[in-house]
Parts: sequence; structure tokens; C-alpha cells
Amino acid sequence: MIKAVILDDEVRGSGLLQHKLQEFAEDLLVEAVFNDPREALRALPDFKIDVLFLDVEMPYLNGFDFLERLGEFDFEVIFVTAYNIYTLDALKANALDYLLKPVNQQELKEAMLKLQKRVAMKERLRKVDAGEMRIGQGRIALPTAEGIHLVKREDILRIEAMSNYSVFYLNNLHKIIVSKTLKEFEQLLENSQMLRVNRSAIVNLDYVVKYKKGEGGTLELVDGAEIEVSPTKKKQVLKRLFTP
Repeated sequence: MIKAVILDDEVRGSGLLQHKLQEFAEDLLVEAVFNDPREALRALPDFKIDVLFLDVEMPYLNGFDFLERLGEFDFEVIFVTAYNIYTLDALKANALDYLLKPVNQQELKEAMLKLQKRVAMKERLRKVDAGEMRIGQGRIALPTAEGIHLVKREDILRIEAMSNYSVFYLNNLHKIIVSKTLKEFEQLLENSQMLRVNRSAIVNLDYVVKYKKGEGGTLELVDGAEIEVSPTKKKQVLKRLFTP
């Protein structure tokens, strides 16, 4: 059963969407409906859901600000909005789909098909747990929709959070996108040269070529990438970089 939450500041809009979703009641359960993004921000971390149907234009927090404030999450996002000017922003947020109000039932069916496929794929990938990813010989296994990539830890430049995914940047300039959160890899790669330096990035300290001063500072990597250091991580980063 796919579990969902609806967030729309308009009671009529959330109610109408909930009614339209009843067509998929055999496969989808709406666990909660929120009409205030502040309330949803407090409550959502306690839910284990597969998808959030999210309005864009809301008071206090728009949909994109809401996701930014939420931080890491492992559910899919389907935007449901009366405005068609946010498509690019939705793509950047890695949304599964973008539906315009009033929601067309056929478009909702197509979004549900995408969701079912994505949830099934993620379930298959979950079977490769942290123990299986740690395969020894200095390598880790990265499960993707296409297969499982075997990567040497020393070949990882950095890992960046992208919504509910992690993007691995390798020293051969390749990228691998994995349907797991940054937190999972932070735990997997502890006791190595990999260090989480802010909320959305883990860096291989062996590839840092310059530290730029600032409130937290900035790390420049061999590929030219510049990664900001959280002020709370500054002391740890400097110690790891400059202590023999």
C-alpha cells in the first residue's frame, strides 16, 4: 500500500484532491491532510510515507521553501498547483510529477503509474542494505535503477544530497545517482577520509586543494567544485585537514 500526505493551504483544494485519489484506494492510502505548512513541517517527520502531494503557493512557506526547511526526506513529491510557472523549479526539486489544478483525472492516473513504478523500484533497491553495500576491499556497492555500481571509496570526490537522492561525484568525472539519503552514506563511510561538511554534502578530504576562510569556510576540490563548510563543522574540518 502506497502511503500519502496532502499539503494544500486551501481546504477545498485538498478535499477535492483527496476525493479524486479515492479511485486508487486499493493501492494508495492518504494518511493525513494538512492545510498549514507550519503544522506539516512539525508533523511530517513522524510519518513514514511514499509520496507528498504538495501545493506551491501557500502562506508562510511556499512548496519549495517547505522542502528546503524539511531537509532530508525519502518520499516522492508531486506538485499540485494552479500555476504553470514553476515547472523548472519542480524539476530542480526532483519532483516526480507536476499537476495543474483543476487536476485532470487522466493526468492523475499517469502520475500514479509513475509513482507505483518508482515505489516498486525503491523497494527493490532497499534490499541492498548497508551491510551489502559495504562489500570489502575498500569498495562500496551503489544500487541504481540500471544495476549496482561497485566503486572504490578512494575514487569518490564528494557526495551531494539532491532531494531524497544522493549524487556521487567520482574522480573520473562520472556521476552516480542513488536512491538513498546522505545520512545513510554518512554512517556507511564513517572512519574514512569522507566527512560530512554541511547538511547537503560529504567530501573526500584527500581531494581538497584549498581551504578558503569564512564563517564556516569553503573547500575547493581538485575538480574545481567549491563546497561551503557549516560553521558547526568548521573546527572538525580544520582539525582533519591540518592535523598530522
